[in-house]
Amino acid sequence: MEPPVNKPSSKGLSHIISATLYSYRGLRAALKYEEAFRLEFIAVLLMLPLAVWLGQTAVEHILLIGSLFMVLMVELINSAIEAVVDRIGTEHHQLSGRAKDFGSAAVSLSLLIALIIWAFIAYARFCE
Repeated sequence: MEPPVNKPSSKGLSHIISATLYSYRGLRAALKYEEAFRLEFIAVLLMLPLAVWLGQTAVEHILLIGSLFMVLMVELINSAIEAVVDRIGTEHHQLSGRAKDFGSAAVSLSLLIALIIWAFIAYARFCE
């Protein structure tokens, strides 16, 4: 049986190393080519120390920090969708636009979830 098309043929440790390199390459590309990802990445770097300070329990730290990384992950997925759609063709198509809108909506929802988490924890810290 032949391996699937465009799938790495490496196994074991070699596969883990290759996957790590692909991930690093993806992060570098996102930082280089995606303005939204760059802005969110900078925001995460600035907010990480605040998350450590604001959270008072391990669960709060996990929620605060996890919500920041969730935004970055969803932004990467959105960027991947946009890249694939643009690769297929640059002409306007209803389904292409819809796919991009879905990705954008997912980013907006991840930002809203992060905002809610941060607001609840800040309220509990300062207003109770």
